[in-house]
Amino acid sequence: MERSVDNSQHGGNSHPGKMPPGMNVDFALTPFVAIWEITRACDLACRHCRAEAINWRDPLELKTKEGYRLLDQINSMGTPIMVLSGGDPIKRDDIFDLVRYGKSLGMRMATIPAATPNLTFDIVKKLKDAGLDQMALSLDGPTAQVHDAFRGAEGAFDITMQGARWAHEVNLPLQINTTFSGFNFEYFDDIAQLVKDLGVVFWEVFFLVPMGRGKVLHQITPEQYESLFEKLYDYSNKVGYIVKITEAQQYKRFVLQKEKGKARLQSQSSHKSERDEFSHGKRHIGRTSKTVNAGNGFVFISHTGDIYPSGFLPLSTGNIREVSLVDTYREHPTFKLLRNYSKLVGKCGICKYRNVCGGSRSRAYAMTSNMMGTDPLCHYNPEEDK
Repeated sequence: MERSVDNSQHGGNSHPGKMPPGMNVDFALTPFVAIWEITRACDLACRHCRAEAINWRDPLELKTKEGYRLLDQINSMGTPIMVLSGGDPIKRDDIFDLVRYGKSLGMRMATIPAATPNLTFDIVKKLKDAGLDQMALSLDGPTAQVHDAFRGAEGAFDITMQGARWAHEVNLPLQINTTFSGFNFEYFDDIAQLVKDLGVVFWEVFFLVPMGRGKVLHQITPEQYESLFEKLYDYSNKVGYIVKITEAQQYKRFVLQKEKGKARLQSQSSHKSERDEFSHGKRHIGRTSKTVNAGNGFVFISHTGDIYPSGFLPLSTGNIREVSLVDTYREHPTFKLLRNYSKLVGKCGICKYRNVCGGSRSRAYAMTSNMMGTDPLCHYNPEEDK
């Protein structure tokens, strides 16, 4: 499953010439986050899996030295955050070498092991010793019954809880990833409390993109999106760690509206632009005012080297065995179009919040076959706000 990690509130080695994580990055030149799906092999059968992962490794996976060259290219762009994803990344014996190599370049490295019996204390400690900056674990239900049903494997919940304890034991910053759909929408409050109890530094909340196995999962409605936004807004104001929303870019519009409403109630006048106001919602949106979206501050490399704007937007723009990742990200027509919000159509095209939101390009493509079309699950109607 595609995941991202923001390490902007944690220490670490800086890299000469590279912007510290959280600083403004020119998305036309530099992905803020790069994700490499180092394998699709995984022993889980998650109901939302984008990759429809299998339990054996593909012989066409990028080899270790090819991975090093990939990391070199990503590092050359000044990308702050590098995620080794899967499948289950610990299915690769060289995961520790890849982490170590990325750290030797000065990169901030993260990974998300699957909660299977392959995850042991020794694995967690070796990841820490290799220099891993942050480890993420998935949690999609507040109980073993709910979570294991979502993950398709009995015992996954208990292993997740044990993995969290091991991360704390070796002093490895812990992130939790949660994907919300109609399957677990009703459990938000209990999941949020459990995340808090686990002592995380980061909670990444994903909103389902219907692709892969996730095509058959029940979507939550636009109205339910708004109700979760309200809960996430209140929650993020009460906790001391980052709460990041992924594939629901309209949350940024929600925050703007919320902050403006509070300002009006307090009779405060403001001459800041929307983008300026947006940059002040730091607890809600991280440390950059710009929208990270498919191909816009984000790049995904598959296990076999195909380059995508996002793992949720399966439009290949070439393979790193044949083309330059740097040139592809910066110059390929698909990437350039995705960064040009003036080309958005439908509701997103006329929305006054499009430059701080842009809608989920991945969901637009998955549900309408038009990557520049309307995000069908956005509740906001720009026609009513003229």
